[in-house]
Amino acid sequence: MKMGILYGMVARGQVVLAEFSATQTNASTVARQILEKMSQGKNDSNSSFSHDRYIFHVKRTDGLTVLCMADDASGRRIPFAFLEEIHQKFVKTYGRAIQSASGYAMNEEFSRVMSQQMEHFSTDPNADRLNRLKGEMSQVRSVMIDNIEKVLERGDRLELLVEKTSTMQGNSLRFKKQSRRYKNAMWWSNCKITVTLILLLSLIIAYILFAFVF
Repeated sequence: MKMGILYGMVARGQVVLAEFSATQTNASTVARQILEKMSQGKNDSNSSFSHDRYIFHVKRTDGLTVLCMADDASGRRIPFAFLEEIHQKFVKTYGRAIQSASGYAMNEEFSRVMSQQMEHFSTDPNADRLNRLKGEMSQVRSVMIDNIEKVLERGDRLELLVEKTSTMQGNSLRFKKQSRRYKNAMWWSNCKITVTLILLLSLIIAYILFAFVF
């Protein structure tokens, strides 16, 4: 059965620390050209490069580059899951020694690890199922976080709405009190005018009566 992942490499910059090829190809030559091309950049990245019927997938993290060549039918999920696994195993195994290791220093031991992982990710259906499950779990987690954020956003809006409603209610009470005071003031004003008119009218009547009598 033809393997999906046919070649793997681990490098620090352009220094190859370990590699393994499952078949006779010029993958090693092409891989070095890719390393040279990517040496100009320093940022972490995931990249893919096509070459004939094959795709070179590259994962660069903290100065360490992990690369593999797979047939185009393998897609991207499985090769990058392979690269992630290789990266974790390599860093866990060699740690700080990676920074000063010479070319092919880890090749004898780690090429066997790459061979086993290439076989696993190329032929074991559970490898793809596991990565699909991880992807689904990550998607569910992001959806849950998104939903929680939406709920919290609604809560904030509800809290603001309640606060505004309370403010409106307070303004309404103040308006009612001011209206009551205004009505009372108007009532007293009307009473004063009425009393004044009555007194004025009484004075006029008294003056008229006094004039007729005398």
